[in-house]
Amino acid sequence: MDRASILETIINLTSETLEVEPDTITEDTTYADLDADSFDMLELVTALEDEFGLRLEDEVLESITSVREAVDAIVNAQ
Repeated sequence: MDRASILETIINLTSETLEVEPDTITEDTTYADLDADSFDMLELVTALEDEFGLRLEDEVLESITSVREAVDAIVNAQ
């Protein structure tokens, strides 16, 4: 899967998980901008792992603070 497809998928999952409009989310959006708390992030990470069929290391999970970092994590894990 290419980076653009991964970005689109992450934007859609973020939108569904955090109940925000997808057109308000860009690669530069931080999860703090979206008022995501730790529970939201856990739910989002679980959705990402399920969607992409992979398991992200704890160190990587803790470093994800933006959509760009989520895309990078998925790209690097493939």
